[in-house]
Amino acid sequence: MDIVINGQPVKANARRLDVLLSEFSYEGDWLATAVNGELIRREERVSFVLSDGDRVEILSPMQGG
Repeated sequence: MDIVINGQPVKANARRLDVLLSEFSYEGDWLATAVNGELIRREERVSFVLSDGDRVEILSPMQGG
């Protein structure tokens, strides 16, 4: 399936958002996700089904000073 993650086109095997995060090694409870501009809460990721062409944004807080 062709999707866009953080502005980069990728080929993904995952059909659910939680699986996509694992497929691309995004880990941690602090991540924020949005699909096609809609915020997807952590507890909704396991049931959120991705579609070809979706635009996924994955945000993580930056550390440092």
